Amino acid sequence: MALIDPPKTTTSAQPLAAARPSRWQRWWRSLSIVFDSRVATFGLILVLFWVVVAITSLVWTPYPPNASLFVQNQPPLSGNELDGINVLGTDHLGRDLLSRLMTGTQVILLKTRLPETTANKYMLGLAAVAGLVSLTAFLGVVGTASGKHARRHALLLTLGWLGVSVLLYLLLQGQFPVWAPFAIPFGLIYLVIFIYGWLRGRALGMTDIMKIWTVSLVLAVAFALLSVPLRDTAVPPFSIPIGVAIWGVIGSLIAGSILGLNAAYRGGGWDQSIMQVLDALIAFPVIVLYLVVIAALGQGDLVVILAITVTGAPGVARLVRGLTLDIKTRDYIRAAETRGESPSYIMFREILPNARGPILVDAMLRVGYAIFAIGTLGFLGIGLPPPDPDWGSMVNDARQYIFVSQWAVIWPALAIATLVIGLNFFADGLREELTRYQK
Repeated sequence: MALIDPPKTTTSAQPLAAARPSRWQRWWRSLSIVFDSRVATFGLILVLFWVVVAITSLVWTPYPPNASLFVQNQPPLSGNELDGINVLGTDHLGRDLLSRLMTGTQVILLKTRLPETTANKYMLGLAAVAGLVSLTAFLGVVGTASGKHARRHALLLTLGWLGVSVLLYLLLQGQFPVWAPFAIPFGLIYLVIFIYGWLRGRALGMTDIMKIWTVSLVLAVAFALLSVPLRDTAVPPFSIPIGVAIWGVIGSLIAGSILGLNAAYRGGGWDQSIMQVLDALIAFPVIVLYLVVIAALGQGDLVVILAITVTGAPGVARLVRGLTLDIKTRDYIRAAETRGESPSYIMFREILPNARGPILVDAMLRVGYAIFAIGTLGFLGIGLPPPDPDWGSMVNDARQYIFVSQWAVIWPALAIATLVIGLNFFADGLREELTRYQK
């Protein structure tokens, strides 16, 4: 009996495999969600308007923003008739308001100014950041490897780390012989717990978090040592990309996400201790925290960024904690735990990407809050320092002459209002579209 071969299907009859969309197509698909909402589109237009104004001010302004080219709102006498045109008027010192508004947008959205100082302060600042990262990573190693003795070891490690930090600071300041008897015991405690935690972490295969701890600690020591020969090296003032408001929100997102993830996923003592500290910060009025930070550290762009970070991190942490408590019960989290993934991997590779939608929407709202906070601090006279004007200080300078030149108060106040409203509209519309898309 001959075998009957199955009929062969032609290639044209086979279904064509769907082509995978390119990266640009995926980005456009994600961006098109914004244009599905009229509210989000309107908010985006307002925000983009001020972004364009800020970018334009980098290369052109009608007049120098800080030059008193006019006298009590009178245009200068010149052969060129265009020199006397002030679209938005001038302030009480005769400075062009449009130029000052354009320049003030830079410090909010585009650039952060670093003051003139010595190079060793930058090195010590980088060493402090790297040291905090190393402490956080090592606390995770000790807490995971020590079991029931985690709290005791974490407390001893913290005291040891503080002792080593004080020791290095006094050594760099040339006061080591005086304070060495008090600082050395803390360093020995840190060394003993380090050896124990490193061996336990290696035995448990915690290679990822140990790499983070090792690299951050090496960087902290390297930056601290580099600060010694750079003590007398002056660094002129310069600017870094991205404005003060955005950097402050980025800092609060990073700090709040780390705290919220650890509090919700680890639970127990982690949750209780972290949330109690954050609740204590939330109990203080925001303006009081601003004043405390600025009074302790002085005025400056970096100080304002730190103040926004400190006041915004508790709210971000509470949001991330609530999202994590919901996401950690999902099946794919259980699958990752079954595979033996580390808590850091689960928190930052499984939970955080799936919570990015509400976090990004909240970040847009917080940029508006940060801009309003910068305006408030500038109005109080403790915000961003000169020479570049910010909108809050412009209102503060012109309020004494409000009955003579009202526009000097109206235009910067209107600028703050439109940018904050645009960010709020954009965030609210995006939230509605994401909620509808998920349903």
